[in-house]
Amino acid sequence: MWRNSLIFSSKLVSTANPRNYNYAVGSSLFHSQFYSAAASTTSFASDSLKSDPSRALGSSFLNTTSLSAFSASKLKDAVNYYGRCYFELSKARLSLLVVATSGTGYILGSGSAIDFTGLCCTCAGTMMVAASANTLNQVYEINNDALMKRTRNRPLPSGRLTIPHAVTWASCAGIAGTALLAWKANVLAAGLAASNLVLYAFVYTPLKQMHPINTWVGAIVGAIPPLLGWAAAAGEVSLTAMILPAALYFWQIPHFMALAYLCRKDYADGGFKMFSLADASGHRTAMVALRNCLYLLPLGYLAYDWGITSGWFCLEATILALAISGTAMSFCIDRTTKSARRMFRASLLYLPVFMSGLLFHRLPDNKQYQTAQNLLRSLGLSSSSALPLDETEQVNEQHKVQSRNTGARGPPVAYASVAPFPFLPAPTYVTH
Repeated sequence: MWRNSLIFSSKLVSTANPRNYNYAVGSSLFHSQFYSAAASTTSFASDSLKSDPSRALGSSFLNTTSLSAFSASKLKDAVNYYGRCYFELSKARLSLLVVATSGTGYILGSGSAIDFTGLCCTCAGTMMVAASANTLNQVYEINNDALMKRTRNRPLPSGRLTIPHAVTWASCAGIAGTALLAWKANVLAAGLAASNLVLYAFVYTPLKQMHPINTWVGAIVGAIPPLLGWAAAAGEVSLTAMILPAALYFWQIPHFMALAYLCRKDYADGGFKMFSLADASGHRTAMVALRNCLYLLPLGYLAYDWGITSGWFCLEATILALAISGTAMSFCIDRTTKSARRMFRASLLYLPVFMSGLLFHRLPDNKQYQTAQNLLRSLGLSSSSALPLDETEQVNEQHKVQSRNTGARGPPVAYASVAPFPFLPAPTYVTH
């Protein structure tokens, strides 16, 4: 299969993309060099055997050794070649970010004891599913990528791999990742992974060429991995599990708006319908980015209010949200490439710091329970003091489970602040 793929790639590149001819030539010569060396070695050994059997035996041994060294060298080259192609097809750096959010969700949903074997399996399954989704994305966009400067050298548009080869790789990775999550985690986590793969590859990817609502659909895709991690650890999805997905959803909008503004020409050349392309002045793009930065402000308080983290995280998350909002405000005032790049860099810094704070200030289950009980007692909602000891322990255990599953720390009116989560109305696309 590999040999046919390489030969087909060389023909495809030599006719459709002469600029990348060296890729095809190098890959197609791999087998020809190997087989010519093997044939010459065999011929030499046969001639020597007729003239001098003892000398032929030593020469045959030496040539077999050199052939083995040659084979090992070429095998290493092939592994490096395909490894690089798979690395680019999978968008490995982006997939690692997805894995990081999924792993954070797993730890947050683990309670006091973390199953590190389960964490590793969840991260591995998430990585494979993400690699599959990114590969299918490139298969669909091969013609668009060939038109864009920053993507034309990817494995598919450059002709280093064929489409059937990429689809086979994506199918194997997606099935293996989903199966691993179902086996080592649970069906809920596997279902979330499979749903996210379908949403990304077959909904978000086509929408990029149809309507700028694709940015909001892509934000939903990015918000699911931490939910997947939580589900893998806890076996369920609760209200407290929505803090990190909400942060990822709102964070992605200014991140993508800045990127789309900086790469407007590339996106226009590739035929992608980005929101910034219908906004010549950049005013609406900047306002959408600012609005979603402001939605990040209450997340630190909610994490503290629901007993997930200590009060320090509330302060740190608020400062982080104000900082990224400041860059978005600067972009609104001065809509230039420089201010857009500043907002983009601030978005790159925001997410790892936010997730690190969540993990560092996370409260164990017993402290979450004590915090919930203190608030309930101050509101006069705790009636367990009038019960016998055994019944009190049972009620306390029920309160602990309830606070864990619902994040309840106060009356229902306290949750009016979560009204914007997790979906927002997408703006109307107006063509100028």
